Amino acid sequence: MRNRFAKILATLGPASRAPDTMRLLHEVGVDAFRLNFSHGSHEDHAQSVKNIREVEASTGNPITIVADMQGPKLRCGPFKGGSIELRYGETVIIEKSVELGEAGLIRMPHAELIEALNEGHILKFDDGKLQVTILEKKEGRLHARVDVPGTLSDRKGINVINAVLPMSAMTDKDREDMAFALTQSVDYIALSFVQTAQDVIDARKIIQDHPGDIKPGIIVKIEKPSAVEDLDSILMMADAAMVARGDLGVELPLEQVPVVQRQIIRKCRALGKPVIVATHMLESMIDAPTPTRAEASDVATAIYQGADAVMLSAETAVGRHPATAVAIMDRIIVAAENDPEYWQYFEQIALPHEPTAEDAIGQSIGGIARTLGCKAVLGFTFTGSTVQRISRERPPCRIVGLTPQPRTASRLALSWGVLPIVTEDPKNFDAMVGSVNKVAKEKVGLAKGDRIMITAGVPFGRPGTTNTLKIETID
Repeated sequence: MRNRFAKILATLGPASRAPDTMRLLHEVGVDAFRLNFSHGSHEDHAQSVKNIREVEASTGNPITIVADMQGPKLRCGPFKGGSIELRYGETVIIEKSVELGEAGLIRMPHAELIEALNEGHILKFDDGKLQVTILEKKEGRLHARVDVPGTLSDRKGINVINAVLPMSAMTDKDREDMAFALTQSVDYIALSFVQTAQDVIDARKIIQDHPGDIKPGIIVKIEKPSAVEDLDSILMMADAAMVARGDLGVELPLEQVPVVQRQIIRKCRALGKPVIVATHMLESMIDAPTPTRAEASDVATAIYQGADAVMLSAETAVGRHPATAVAIMDRIIVAAENDPEYWQYFEQIALPHEPTAEDAIGQSIGGIARTLGCKAVLGFTFTGSTVQRISRERPPCRIVGLTPQPRTASRLALSWGVLPIVTEDPKNFDAMVGSVNKVAKEKVGLAKGDRIMITAGVPFGRPGTTNTLKIETID
């Protein structure tokens, strides 16, 4: 059992895909693994899923699997000689073509991009290293001024500033990848470059049409200003969110990224939906054995703000020290959570509550834990919704999600403070108390005399009927 509440999501790649490495990463702190569908074959990802589930079975610890879709990647075309120089103040032409570009002429295969852009729109190339502003559109060609000069090489990425593009968040490749991921029973599908709530609705339809009782949740990756503008609608349709600070930092002014990060975390917590902070968290550890002090502070800031999880990308996918990066991130989280002010922050932030038994029970758990010194709340759940409503309250005690559904348990492993355990639903109230006593001592590490809380729906076995809160003492 972890000695922390926030979770660690690690990206798999060449440095971490081996079964022994995967197991080591889990042992030192990984609660969830990310499969990056921008890289690797379906066969690679299928083998990774198999290996993760084997670690899950051998340790008895549910593990979340996130399938991260690539999303639409806008890129310029190739150039004669492999690159061109963009000089400050010069005017360049941008046009739709598959022919080679040349000095003063940038060609790209994206007709929809050319059509959507107008005077005043800004394009950034190569992760924001170069920038041009559109001056005019004439006969289907864009005339642009170079604002940030430099060398533009073949097929570098393009970011469009202050424009909503007429394209779906899912490409044909994403649809193929999602269909494959659904056959692998992953726990979450992460959608890249979401612009509007309609992108989430479209993805949800694909998931709902797939056979199976328990569907994966949808994580929306917030990495475009248009998504920030439509944030409330997008989060309402999603199951979780990721603050994808890489592209978000290219398309938004840098000083706005911390503001947006805090805004997304607070909104997700109010909705009771897990939120992940990602990108550049311990980036120097791709090569170095220790992070910078600024990176350590960055991770701690996400924890203080209430993030459910923090993510490692290249640090574990291709880095030289994947297990060390996880162990250091674990230490940073523990240090932040041991600060009394960490808990005071949650007590000061008022959450909206719905007039339901679930929310009434969830709201009372924190106060009971503080007043009686309860060590844990153990909640019986089928879909995980009640346990997630408890998690958003950030009670100062362990949250144990008891479910007969292995898929529900795996999905709950990403939620703040939740220790998911697969167990049968009790037959009656007396059996429930006996079952909880056994689980609390054998799997949660509690001892005789410890106080706990139990939540359940009576009668048992009916999803969505949580209506009971019981205070017990371990015997």
